[in-house]
Amino acid sequence: MGLIVASTVGLVLWIVLWSIGAKSFDAFMLTVTIVLIAAGVRIGLTYLPDRDAKDL
Repeated sequence: MGLIVASTVGLVLWIVLWSIGAKSFDAFMLTVTIVLIAAGVRIGLTYLPDRDAKDL
């Protein structure tokens, strides 16, 4: 669920920044960064003690 939210927020941010004049590639790089951070957190949570990937 967290990756879906991160993707949605990133894409909304991309559209908003693009519409106010930022370069589309630069705005998209922010989206990629947000999604990669969310994926890294998701993967990292599985290695914490007493955590199971199925519970997330």
